[in-house]
Amino acid sequence: MFFRSFFDEKLAHMSYLIGCQKTGEAIIVDPGRNLTPYFEVAKKEGFTISAATETHIHADYASGAKELAELFNVHLYLSDEGDKDWKYEFAKDVGATLVKEGDEFSIGGVHFKVMHTPGHTPESISILLTDKGGGAREPMGVFTGDFLFVGDVGRPDLLEKSAGSAGTAKVGAKDMFASLQKARNLSDDLQIWPAHGAGSACGKSLGAVPVSTIGYESKHNWAFQITDEDEFVDELLSSQPEPPTYFGVMKKLNKKGAEQKPDNMPRRLQSLSELKEMVDDHVYVLDTRKSPLFAYGHIKEAVNISIEKSFTNWAGWLVPYDKDLIVVVEEEKLDEVITALQSIGLDRTIAFIDQKTIEQDVTLPMYKQVDVHEAYQAVKSSNTSNEAALIDVRNDSEWTDGHAPEAIHAFLGHIEDHLEDLPKDQPLYVLCGSGVRSAIAVSVLQKHGFDRVVNVKGGFTAWVGADLPVTKDES
Repeated sequence: MFFRSFFDEKLAHMSYLIGCQKTGEAIIVDPGRNLTPYFEVAKKEGFTISAATETHIHADYASGAKELAELFNVHLYLSDEGDKDWKYEFAKDVGATLVKEGDEFSIGGVHFKVMHTPGHTPESISILLTDKGGGAREPMGVFTGDFLFVGDVGRPDLLEKSAGSAGTAKVGAKDMFASLQKARNLSDDLQIWPAHGAGSACGKSLGAVPVSTIGYESKHNWAFQITDEDEFVDELLSSQPEPPTYFGVMKKLNKKGAEQKPDNMPRRLQSLSELKEMVDDHVYVLDTRKSPLFAYGHIKEAVNISIEKSFTNWAGWLVPYDKDLIVVVEEEKLDEVITALQSIGLDRTIAFIDQKTIEQDVTLPMYKQVDVHEAYQAVKSSNTSNEAALIDVRNDSEWTDGHAPEAIHAFLGHIEDHLEDLPKDQPLYVLCGSGVRSAIAVSVLQKHGFDRVVNVKGGFTAWVGADLPVTKDES
């Protein structure tokens, strides 16, 4: 048997390619939309990808399953569990095999058996793998999807928060408790292969280790330690992070089946004036340069999300799906940017401009950056004169754990919903945890006409390290 895992750092997404070396067949588990890595490995190792399967209808990335079936004649095995509201609408069109608890299928000598493990979503399944071609009689491991992670379990509130299915969070939490009881009966030495690692918003405390065992998790995963259902439900539903706005879009997209990706490359813009001529209410400008470069000069209509680890997450929060995109990018990274955007269904990139073209213009708007001491002094001296405000763009749990007494809380993901609540006639000092999210927030505020915006370098981590005042809201 051949086994290879794939990790998309920007999505914290794990997927897998399993092959039977006797027959040359291979299957993909939880395929992402970028299919190139799977086919490159399959070609190198001498496999033909004949099948793919998914553990559930994903909410955090666009699945490549439908494209595999339509373009490459790959047979799909998809869950038929759950209620009628969350079924794969495209399954019949592509001739997929629908599977339920106890169903089995094989790819060559590699054997798979389905377990229904609801909780994260009603249709969620886990898939046990047995290498019968290698002589095994018992499973080696289980693909757990978003049911069981290393150190955590999947969140049950996404259907309610992201897809508008009222009342499903508590039901999902109870389902998750029952699924864990089923997992307790599995062999301790069974490996678990989840669909996500640390950094994913599909849980609240995922571990960074890519693989574990049932035995290890039963001893160390917090979810296994709680044996009372009510206590488990309360703990699972508490302090879940706010799901990115794009999760609702992805859930519906993957239910219908993601369409084939555009194969045309975006137009290359030759000048800044050409870019400015294209900017209107139907176009969104996304600047992917590192924030210090953006700070030294940018067009005021652009939002700055650097093409780094958190790029896809914040693009999903902030970039609209109903507008054409123009990206400012280092040309060598254009393919990386397009692939990352397409991984969450943002397919409308019509043009790009190389960052060097932007940086040649020394007259473009800039923004100031200061350390926490300067920000503190500016805000402190403004308490009576109302000359400056401190804006904290961290999430709710971070804010609750502690914040500057003078700060106004405006979470980055929803900052555009609260622009009218922010003072526009005074300097705004913006901070986050370390300075990354605040740089994005500064660009969003400048786009909306806030001209006196300052990024606080080092963020709240530096604020605490400098022993500046911190308070907590009374509960």
